[in-house]
Amino acid sequence: MLSLQEISDRLEIQQLFSDYADAIDTRQWDQLDRIFTPDAYIDYRAMGGIDGRYPQIKAWLAQALAHFPAYYHMVGNLSVKLDGDRASSRIVCFNPMEMPVGDGKTQTVFLGLWYVDQFVRTPEGWRMCERIEERCFDYNVPQAMKDAVAKK
Repeated sequence: MLSLQEISDRLEIQQLFSDYADAIDTRQWDQLDRIFTPDAYIDYRAMGGIDGRYPQIKAWLAQALAHFPAYYHMVGNLSVKLDGDRASSRIVCFNPMEMPVGDGKTQTVFLGLWYVDQFVRTPEGWRMCERIEERCFDYNVPQAMKDAVAKK
């Protein structure tokens, strides 16, 4: 049986996933400051992004996602493991993204991935100190985009 502290910890960590998706999907980049530690390591390379420390990734997200008119992150199947003031998790993400393909047309791509995360309890509450994407699938991604990712 979970203790009240374990229930509280799990709910606080679970809220970080919703807050992350909301911040990204509404392009409110400064809201990410309440999710990540200032020195968090983030690795988005599995789906064609970059890796680095939180400040670099935050700036990159604003630039990279500006090219997509619409997208959202739907997360689920959460597994959390608590270990005192540290925790780890794995959560699945379904991420459709609309992208321009020229002549005013767009194409919707579908991305399936997992986020593998590490957390630390801070005086402000739980924060993500590491996020690593693991690729599951992509569908309908234009060849030019696949080629650009392959050149990285």
